[in-house]
Amino acid sequence: MSSSSVDRLSRMSASLMNPSSSFAHLAMDMIPRTMYSSESLASPSPTSGSNGDGIKGKEAASGMSELHTEGKSGSDNNMEGGGSGDDQEPAEGSTQQKKPRYHRHSAFQIQQMESFFKECPHPDEKQRQELGRALKLSPRQVKFWFQNRRTQMKAQHERSENSQLRSENERLRIENITMREAIKHASCPSCGSLSGDLAAVDEHQLRIDNVRLREELQRVSSVAARYFGRPVPTLGLVPPAPALLTTPPPLDLAGSSGGAATLGLLNPVVTDILPGPTVAEVALRPGALTESEKPIVVELAMAALEEFLRMIHSDEPLWMKGGADGSTDILNTDEYYRQFPGGLGPRPFALKSEASRDGGLVIMNGATLVEALMDAEKWMEMFPSIVAKAVTVEVLSPGIGMSPDGALQLMYAELQVLSPLVQTREVYFVRYCKQAVDKVWAVVDVSVDTLRDNPPPSLLRCRRRPSGCLVQDMPNGYSQVTWLEHVEVEEQQSVHPLFRSLANTGLAFGARRWRATLQRHCESLVSLLASNISPRDLGVIQTPEGRRAMLRLAHKMTRRFCSTISASTSNTWLNLSSGNDDVRIMMRENPGDGLLLCAATSTWLPFSRIHVFEFLRHERSRGEWDVLANGAMEKMYHIAEGQHPGNNVSLLRPSGSNPNQGNVIFLQESCTDASGSLIVYAPVDFSTLNMVLQGEDPSRVMPPPSGFVILPDGPENSPSGLLLNELDSQSVGGSILTVSIQIAVTHVPSLGKLNIESVNTISNIIINTVQKIKSALQCMATTGS
Repeated sequence: MSSSSVDRLSRMSASLMNPSSSFAHLAMDMIPRTMYSSESLASPSPTSGSNGDGIKGKEAASGMSELHTEGKSGSDNNMEGGGSGDDQEPAEGSTQQKKPRYHRHSAFQIQQMESFFKECPHPDEKQRQELGRALKLSPRQVKFWFQNRRTQMKAQHERSENSQLRSENERLRIENITMREAIKHASCPSCGSLSGDLAAVDEHQLRIDNVRLREELQRVSSVAARYFGRPVPTLGLVPPAPALLTTPPPLDLAGSSGGAATLGLLNPVVTDILPGPTVAEVALRPGALTESEKPIVVELAMAALEEFLRMIHSDEPLWMKGGADGSTDILNTDEYYRQFPGGLGPRPFALKSEASRDGGLVIMNGATLVEALMDAEKWMEMFPSIVAKAVTVEVLSPGIGMSPDGALQLMYAELQVLSPLVQTREVYFVRYCKQAVDKVWAVVDVSVDTLRDNPPPSLLRCRRRPSGCLVQDMPNGYSQVTWLEHVEVEEQQSVHPLFRSLANTGLAFGARRWRATLQRHCESLVSLLASNISPRDLGVIQTPEGRRAMLRLAHKMTRRFCSTISASTSNTWLNLSSGNDDVRIMMRENPGDGLLLCAATSTWLPFSRIHVFEFLRHERSRGEWDVLANGAMEKMYHIAEGQHPGNNVSLLRPSGSNPNQGNVIFLQESCTDASGSLIVYAPVDFSTLNMVLQGEDPSRVMPPPSGFVILPDGPENSPSGLLLNELDSQSVGGSILTVSIQIAVTHVPSLGKLNIESVNTISNIIINTVQKIKSALQCMATTGS
């Protein structure tokens, strides 16, 4: 070796030994600036991927010098400069370059950040600054320590879950092998022959049953394929083994094979950690169902239909007599979970069950009724006092031909009680229509809130288990309707004390309310479609066309009243009252012009619902509570809407003994059934009345309606047909009266003036109205009139 080579090697050795040399400088530059522990290397880097906790863009570039090593308890190193922490001498002709230096967190700093991490793994900027000042660290150091700690925790959880899944998979595989071997070597205890020989005896019958079930599944799949545009998968149906044939498990909602486990429905866990989307946001978002979820919904609907039919045709011990008057079927929850062990999965936490069944005759044929139930708009018109909002999200199957048989659709609805004090129930469900046998239809609802893992908490506050109605055509255009309501609602959901008894007895959202409302609607519809003038109709309108126009106007008025009195998500009520007067105020746009000011309040009365209803609807007693009437009224027109005398539409005007009050008259609709009573009225002038009689639509210029909602609070033992003077004010139970008054404000100089004058005016009107009603009823009870 030449002397020059020896000298070169000597210089290189000296350079390696001298950390300040330029060669050492270059060598240190080649070392990665971030040091990681073995656990950190196994974890995803916070600066890679699309992790929301990662460092992106310029922030990543500036933060690379401060990433630190994470030990078993988190991170204990931090790099803030050069690799050695000493300033390096630059090479000749080069610029001064700042090098990162490593920093190791103290045990105290790690302990404090670990303690804070357990309480808040995502600190905000202010919290990072405060923690940095307390620990003498920069906010950036604190930020990156928490990022690395979260990444480490995520990796540890993933490894743990993967290990558990691998163990479970191995256990199931071994169990499967053991069962297969046991089947192969199974023998008859009597003759000692293999069980396969016995199975061959029934093989022919099993083949027949298997073919029948396959044909049924194929028929349902073909119906759903109309929407999908392709054949629907057979939902996990396994081809039969050649040696041993078994019938596929029946569709059930139990958490077993073919039931909820097949559907992939998991037991939901109610959580309020983060405010998730509302039910409407989930239901109405584009593409609510994926292609893979649609076959699951088809099977879910079929399983719900099977459970619904079993519950409809069952009696004791599954159903017991209950309700306010003991005539409604109430579900025996213990027996239900015995017969349906899983239902839609295990019983959810913090949800209570409400289930009831009721039935009766309605004046409508089955096909027309089913068609209305499958149309969201017609459904709302049929139940305006119950359905605040209804939307058909997606039609999965329109039915067979022109028939709704097999129709399947995804829907969203908001159910209400007519009071701003009762929270509405939002449901996201699938509705399935099926013709069970000739002239018998079933319309079944079931929630689809657990199609995916970790559903939003809002979906789990109200869940519809299989619910709906069974419709059987009867002679003369009637139908026998059996209604079943089965829901699970959040037990912690606040219920106003005034309505607690109503909710606990099932009258608020139970089957009786649905059935009674349907009967009353059908009677009203018959009156609307009548082509002749009934002898019970009195007054100035003598033509069938004018009669129908007046009824349509009254129905629009009532629907508008129902849409503005509840606690629907479309209504924003403010409690501006003081003292004992619980008055709610709401302001909204008037469909005509200006603003609409609404006020509502609810109160309890120690009188039966029938007593209060007869008093408020009668024109002779109107002057005792109506501050705008200034005396008694007289009836100038009357249209009966059904057999009950309280169901009618009438026109009222001041009596002849009163001074001239101009040309204003009142349009009033009153209706009552087993679930409650309703009185709605609005002032109209003769010009509006003439528009109605001429067939025009005056709904946009009609004044906003006001009215009363009377709900029972306790058993009612008085016959519904008694007149006012036949009622006993000491009837068992009381009633809940909700009063709503609306005023159109056409000229609004300023919002401040509107708040001071209009709000005070409408509050005083509604408070005085309630006081006058209480005084008049108490006076009648005292005098016995």
